[in-house]
Amino acid sequence: MKRLHLHVSVPDLNQSISFYESLFGAPPSVVKDDYAKWMLDDPLVNFAISQRARAPGLDHVGIQVDSADELGVLASRLKAAGNSTFDQEATTCCYAKSDKSWVSDPAGLRWETFYTFGEATRYGEDEKLPEPQAVASACCGSPQPEPAQAQAQAQAACC
Repeated sequence: MKRLHLHVSVPDLNQSISFYESLFGAPPSVVKDDYAKWMLDDPLVNFAISQRARAPGLDHVGIQVDSADELGVLASRLKAAGNSTFDQEATTCCYAKSDKSWVSDPAGLRWETFYTFGEATRYGEDEKLPEPQAVASACCGSPQPEPAQAQAQAQAACC
């Protein structure tokens, strides 16, 4: 089963939790000081919000899968279509342990395909993220080689 993922950056977490609880008719399944997540069955979506000094609005979208094999299939499709992916194994992000494959669509929107296999006690690796456009370019197949320092920063930053 695949589940659509939407991650929205918000300026006020508590206000946003209240709004989305009303919209979805359910409380979040995960709540942290800077993060909340709903795992909804109708619609089938992993909807997350965070207050982490990012510009408010849609941060990224994605597809969550149930196995590492499904993730491999999605990453292969992206690569077969000519897209470069940024792959991460056993990374910590959004209070979870996951394997991920990132890409940017033609409009520059970041897409995250991921398989989650455990919980984590900290938010994770995006605490020092550069601006989303820089991450999308560096993580998701910038055709020009990046300087080693920028590449290392991007690899540590993707979430």
